[in-house]
Amino acid sequence: MGVLDAPFPTRARAFPRRRENGEITAARHVDYGLIVLPVLLSLIGLVMIYSSTRLHHGTYYVERQAIAVVIGLVGMFIVMSIDYRKLREFWPLVYVAMLPLLVGVLVLGASRKGAQAWFQIGPLQFEPSEVSKIAVVIAIAGYCHQHRGDLDAWRLAIVVMLAAVPIGLVLLQNDLGSAFVIAVAAVAMLLVSGIRGRHMVVLLLLALSGVIAAVSSGYLAGYRLDRLTTFADNSTNITKNASPTAYNTDMALSAVASGGLTGQGLFHGTQTKLGYVPEQRTDFIFTVVGEELGFVGGAVVILLYALLVWRLFRISLLSSDFFGTLVCMGVLAIVAFQVFENIGMCMKIMPVTGIPLPFMSYGGSSVIATFLAIGLVTNVHMRRFS
Repeated sequence: MGVLDAPFPTRARAFPRRRENGEITAARHVDYGLIVLPVLLSLIGLVMIYSSTRLHHGTYYVERQAIAVVIGLVGMFIVMSIDYRKLREFWPLVYVAMLPLLVGVLVLGASRKGAQAWFQIGPLQFEPSEVSKIAVVIAIAGYCHQHRGDLDAWRLAIVVMLAAVPIGLVLLQNDLGSAFVIAVAAVAMLLVSGIRGRHMVVLLLLALSGVIAAVSSGYLAGYRLDRLTTFADNSTNITKNASPTAYNTDMALSAVASGGLTGQGLFHGTQTKLGYVPEQRTDFIFTVVGEELGFVGGAVVILLYALLVWRLFRISLLSSDFFGTLVCMGVLAIVAFQVFENIGMCMKIMPVTGIPLPFMSYGGSSVIATFLAIGLVTNVHMRRFS
């Protein structure tokens, strides 16, 4: 018996497809809530980025982020205009097109802080791993749709390879966070696809063996292992003699805690102004929210993310086909895991993995790719009656 014996429920089949004057146009079924929520989060992110960088960099970072948000919105609307079901047959092209980017960045990419994960194009940077998350979701959704109800061991192995190849290439870039995100999305989609219980046990054992091999080979030694285990240290002795990761997480937790109930006030965060939290505009952007807007501001941000995840889940139920359901669940897994991991990292309850906070962390590639993913899910909702 599979983990899910029956196909994932789709409410769209519970009622007949309506027709008005022969056909309902897709544009009349846009989920505006799914569009407004990312825009609101992006606007909050712009304010937080400005707050964390204005004293030393002026408007440099916020301007670049604003451009990325605009590009992401344009890309989202373009994705919405093309019927997503075309990807059901052409998913191999999407997957194959992704691979040269992941390989190319290992040869031609720019290196920064131990990771070689970006193409430097003039003043701009492009991170292929962000786009690869969407490509893997499309590929696994397409393959599982084609073999729905017949996901035997051989076909499961193919699905694993579809995820393992980009994960391996991303790990070679020293981007452990993106590798985790791709793996979580793949597992979530397999669960929805009805993977058998014994097959899931085998996959878990293989994953455990991979972790043991990574530790034994030395890949997870040094700073990598430190980033994954520092959060388990409950001491609060903030000192620059500690490891860089321990210092970062301690300062992040201190900044969030100093905000109290209502925060120190926008642009008045002490640690934010003094630059005590490293990588604050990227990995630790939530610390600005915690310090300057307090528990209330942090709760509002988390509520917006919760609403976004709920909309993604709801659309997965409404999808008119299994491919759409899997795409929505893959995007949901990406967004939900990144939010949980990033905020948990800032509060020292999750390991430091360099995973950005969707729509809020500084980083053009992440913002654009996530907007494209939202456009894909909106596309599923728009065409649920056709």
